[in-house]
Amino acid sequence: MSLKQHIPNTTTCGNLVSGCLSILFVASGMPVKAAIMIFVAGLFDFLDGFAARLLHAHSPIGADLDSLSDVVSFGVAPGFIMYWLMSHAQHPEIMLFGLDLSPCIAFLLPVFSAFRLAKFNIDDTQKTSFRGIPAPGMAIFIASLPLALSQIGHLTDDALGYWVCLGITLFFSFMMVSRLRFFSFKMKSAKWKGNEVRWIFLIIALVSFVIFRFLALPFVMVVYVLMSICFAERME
Repeated sequence: MSLKQHIPNTTTCGNLVSGCLSILFVASGMPVKAAIMIFVAGLFDFLDGFAARLLHAHSPIGADLDSLSDVVSFGVAPGFIMYWLMSHAQHPEIMLFGLDLSPCIAFLLPVFSAFRLAKFNIDDTQKTSFRGIPAPGMAIFIASLPLALSQIGHLTDDALGYWVCLGITLFFSFMMVSRLRFFSFKMKSAKWKGNEVRWIFLIIALVSFVIFRFLALPFVMVVYVLMSICFAERME
């Protein structure tokens, strides 16, 4: 294996380490830093694919390494963030061996994320769009929650509530394994024609973030879901 083939894999390891740091920050009671590390992992996830295409360094081990890293960064890490949010909200206690099981429903996210990523690896129909919301999309939404709550000063006072967190968990678990189409951002060119939906979404996302900062992130993900449901099939 040549040196250039190690560059994408090294970048993928940056994704994995970022996911591990996110989990460490949650365990240390720092959910905002944990959320930021998921965004860092997303940047590494973008760069490893970009590097692989630029260097023509695709390899089977690289694809497997990418999926394994994604399970940690976009499955386990957001699962722990959701666990933190649930455990800091008023919730029914279900005790077993001294452990409160109610917030553990958050770990449906890594379970369904792993299933989603496994399906993606063997599904040849997901080259230009996705079936089911991508695991990074779910992770970005979950990571946006502590950032938005911190911005308005309600991170630790049950602003979302346990049942809202439960609904979010169940919704995204289902959406990751659904048969619904979600558009990708793989453009054959930067032209407006043929990429109208992508460009409109990116403009909405940029304007929303400039105006509302982190509060815009959950809204942007909702827009992505709605636009995909309405337009992704037509974009095939």
